Amino acid sequence: MPIGTAVHDRTFQLCESLNYREWSGYYAVSAYEAHHEHEYNAIRNASALIDVSPLFKYRVSGRDAVKLVDRVITRDAFKLAVGQVCYTPWCDERGKVIDDGTVTRVSEDTFRWTAADPSLRWLRQNAIGLDVAIDDISEQVAALALQGPTSARLLAAVADADVAGLKYFRMARGTIAGVPVDISRTGYTGDLGYEIWMPWNRAIDVWDALMIGGRAFDIHPVGMLALDVARVEAGLLLIDVDFHGCKKALIPSQTYTPLEMGLGRLVQLENRPFVGRSALVAERRRGPARLIVGLEIDWPAVEKLYDDLGLAPQMSAAASRAAVPVYRNGGQVGRATTTTWSPVLKKLIALATIAAPHFAEGTALEVEVTVEAVRHRAPATVVRTPFFNPPRKTAMPIA
Repeated sequence: MPIGTAVHDRTFQLCESLNYREWSGYYAVSAYEAHHEHEYNAIRNASALIDVSPLFKYRVSGRDAVKLVDRVITRDAFKLAVGQVCYTPWCDERGKVIDDGTVTRVSEDTFRWTAADPSLRWLRQNAIGLDVAIDDISEQVAALALQGPTSARLLAAVADADVAGLKYFRMARGTIAGVPVDISRTGYTGDLGYEIWMPWNRAIDVWDALMIGGRAFDIHPVGMLALDVARVEAGLLLIDVDFHGCKKALIPSQTYTPLEMGLGRLVQLENRPFVGRSALVAERRRGPARLIVGLEIDWPAVEKLYDDLGLAPQMSAAASRAAVPVYRNGGQVGRATTTTWSPVLKKLIALATIAAPHFAEGTALEVEVTVEAVRHRAPATVVRTPFFNPPRKTAMPIA
């Protein structure tokens, strides 16, 4: 049975819909209201406060901390400066992704590691022979994501920290309501935003300060349904939906490499060993057998399928995580794993795994669409992700 997070007493009071889901053993709000429209609009037009405390969190510390991080992740950990954050996958010896997450260098010999799935055993297995301590701090550190166009001004108003000078994927230390916090310029929405890390037992104080101080910035608590739409617009992948971690995969086709996930830019092979490197060197040489890409689905064609039956289009406002086949020239070449209507783009978009050579940008494909229990195919085009990439995401916010 799930338990409440560090701010459950507050989120429960606000969750009028009582629409919850389980996330790593915790209650997570799916939508606070009967519909998640207002929550999505907060992400794209105001400020959204999201409880992301169920993330697994680890502290890696000691003289050889950077050596362990560099041994495990696909990126060069020695290049991480203190206060810098990196998004990275980590792999097994076959180059198959175990998970992805963020690694923050909080001091010279200390890193904070976040993951969707438990990774403590894997980190400790790879730490043999190193002078390093690995601590599971998942229940000691709470996390809140503050996302949206007004989030920088809101944070500047309530936090005693250098928010104005905080660059993309950097971290600053400060206080909110007297609580010591780490603030990173990161998030899962593809928008201007921050993630705030604080002691678990002081999280409610931070939540209250943000909600009270955020009234002038139109803050809304936001659940998973709105976040799901935003992360697809941002081209961000979700484990167990768009890809599977190799430790939980049941068959080989469920495993993915970073190159197949479109994360080749995060695989730094030059002059450094890490777990899975040899397999990834060989894959880069021959090219990936498939690729996770973006699809734009022809909306007029979908409308016509309904119109031919005398129906108005019936498209759920929530992102669909039901995989559907993708075709080219009559044969199946992949599957769309998450499909959603994008309110900001006014387009039907999807993340999809497509086999080579059909994943090139601009390739014309077809996606299965079911109308009144009859399966049809609608035209779709391979496009570059992110679908939505506003300049404010990475630009320095105006004071």
